[in-house]
Amino acid sequence: MSERVSSRIAEAVAGLPLKPHLRVLEIGCGPGVAARLASRQLTRGMILAIDRSQKAIDQACAGSTEELATGRLDFRCVAAEDFTLAPDEQKFDLAFAMRVGALDGRHPELERQALGRIKAALSPEGILIIDGAAPIAAADLPDFS
Repeated sequence: MSERVSSRIAEAVAGLPLKPHLRVLEIGCGPGVAARLASRQLTRGMILAIDRSQKAIDQACAGSTEELATGRLDFRCVAAEDFTLAPDEQKFDLAFAMRVGALDGRHPELERQALGRIKAALSPEGILIIDGAAPIAAADLPDFS
């Protein structure tokens, strides 16, 4: 089943440094379009897509039946500033966000908290890509305090 994907999302996902084995975290996944596209390139890896809206997560799950069945895609309802790894969950190699309010500079304290949580979820070699900005190495992200 093919879905219509906006050129903005298609280009953003095409620009990600995805490799088949990576563990990827999408922040602010909305209805899951980018997560689905990315999951199709992760033949040995996986993507966890998070959003603060339960409605968005419900839409993402409903539209991702095939991808969820592969085990390479999962969704979780949680805000970026509240995200933590599950006790036995491995860290992520790559995190990305497109049009996420907590990361667009309008809410500095929220952004600081979100960046700290993202850093904690990334491997030491991990990177964060926020649309419209240069990639940020995990080591350069602020610590959560």
